[in-house]
Order: sequence, then structure tokens, then C-alpha cells
Amino acid sequence: MDDDQDESLPSLNALRAFEAASRHLSFRRAAEELRVTEGAVGQHIRGLETNLGLKLFERRGRGIALTENGETYSVSVRRAFDLLIDATKALRPEPLKITISVTPTFAAKWLIPRLPDFTSANPDTDLRIVATDRLSHFQRDGIDLAVRYGRPPFGAGLDTDLLFEDIQVAVASPDILRGERRGKQIVSQHTLLHDTHNLWPQFLADLLRQQIPLTVEKNIRFSQTSLAIDAAAEGQGIALANLEFVARDIAAGRLVRIFELAHRTHAGFYLVSPRKPRQSEPVATLRKWLHVQASKARQAEDAHAARSLSRSSAPM
Repeated sequence: MDDDQDESLPSLNALRAFEAASRHLSFRRAAEELRVTEGAVGQHIRGLETNLGLKLFERRGRGIALTENGETYSVSVRRAFDLLIDATKALRPEPLKITISVTPTFAAKWLIPRLPDFTSANPDTDLRIVATDRLSHFQRDGIDLAVRYGRPPFGAGLDTDLLFEDIQVAVASPDILRGERRGKQIVSQHTLLHDTHNLWPQFLADLLRQQIPLTVEKNIRFSQTSLAIDAAAEGQGIALANLEFVARDIAAGRLVRIFELAHRTHAGFYLVSPRKPRQSEPVATLRKWLHVQASKARQAEDAHAARSLSRSSAPM
């Protein structure tokens, strides 16, 4: 490299000090941004002016302003720093960013408890979760994958596959059932906790067909299933919820199933995405992970049911 050409270039620290001071029009604020002293910034600027042989700043009252040369130079220096930033970013690949749209209850009761497994297995993927009861639009809202409740089809040009069925079970805190016999008859009057799906009438009809009476004292209605589940865990009544959303609480003893009856709505939770996704590989990875988690959940539920049946059939 030509030594004379190298010596003609100002130091990078001096250029950084000038660029910051030119933006803030303040040596003090430039020093705060660069985490150096105000005197160091002033020294860099004076050295740069000496190197260039011209003034870059001038005093105006209690402040400073760029000279005409300083104004022109600041534009070029700022552009050069932007090029350096862009070049550096190009060498550091951006993390994969996936956006999934789910209902608030699915997020709170199913997805969030399992997220550590996904983040540890996919450290280079940034997952954005949009939890809303509103139907998200894939293109307008930038959604890569959605979990939708109902029955297909959900629209043209979409790939759809079942994640898990909607199997409704009645659950409550074990505290409100002390001394009662579960399974065939609930002797006390109880509060029913409803959500917007309003599936209690069908469930009660199923109970009557099996000659299982349930005396209802009152009803409380919630806008989200997760709120009804939380209220049940707090001993405020009996909630009706998808088995997948309460399985962990049942296994932990926070909730118990009131009846063996399980009501199938013939709906389900489906994975839905455009047939031509913006990011096919990460979407496929997330879709596969969700299916694996659902399979593990079913296996855990089957094992828990088998243990419960074994305990209930054991001789006294």
C-alpha cells in the first residue's frame, strides 16, 4: 500500500467523532453517544480539521454549526458509514423470522409452555406470535402459518392439516369436589363457566343421555376459554375446555375431570399456510415441530389416563 496515500486518510475515530457531532451539532451529545469525553471529541475534530486543512465547524452563540465544507463532508462521511454498516450486515446472515397466528387460548394453554423446546432446537429462528381472536390475513398481516379452529376448507390456495381434534371435557378444581363422587353424580349445585363457543348445552345433553344429572346453580360467561379454565382452577366453577388445553393442569393436579364423558365437536385445530409460503423451509420446520408436540401431548394424555384407570380399578 502507498504510505503517502495511507497517511492522507483521517483516522476512523476522528471520522466517527465528526459524524456524530455533525448529526447532533453538539460535542457533548456526540461524546455521550460514543461513550468518550467531550474533550476527546473536540481533540478528534481539531485533528481532523488540521489533516484536511479547513474548518468543519464554527461557533454560533453558545452552540456550533457546520461550515459549508463541513456540511458537504458530513453527507459523504455519513454515506460511507452507512456502506460499512450494510457491508457488515451482509456478512452476518439475518435470523429467520417466522410469524404464526393463533388464538389467545391456544397461545397461553398450549404453545407457550412448549416454546422453550422450539427455541433451543432452533436458535437461529425468531418466532413472532400473533395471539388474536380475529382472523388474520396471510398477505396483509405478514402471517407465515396459522392455527385455526373449525372445519376445513379454510380458503383457496391454502395447505391445511389437522393438529388435534376438539375434544371437550369438564374440569374443576379438586377442592370444590371434596367428599363428592365424581363420574356418575355431582350431588351439589355448581356454577358452569362458559366461553364464547357455548358448548355446555350439547355437553349437558350428552350427560342426560347417559343418565348423569348435573344440578346447575348459576352460569358465568367469559370472552376467552383460557379465562374459564383459570376460573375453574381457582375453584369458581366447572369449565368446559379442549382436553389439549387442560391436560397439563390435570397432570399437575390443578384440575380434575368431573366426568369420563368427552364431547367431540367434529371440529379441530388446524395448521394453515399458503401453498406457496414466503419462507418454505422454516415454515416446514415449525409445522413439523408443532405436529411432534401434539403427538407427544397425546402420548402423555394416554399414559395419564391409563394410570388413572389403574388407580380407580385397584382393590380397596
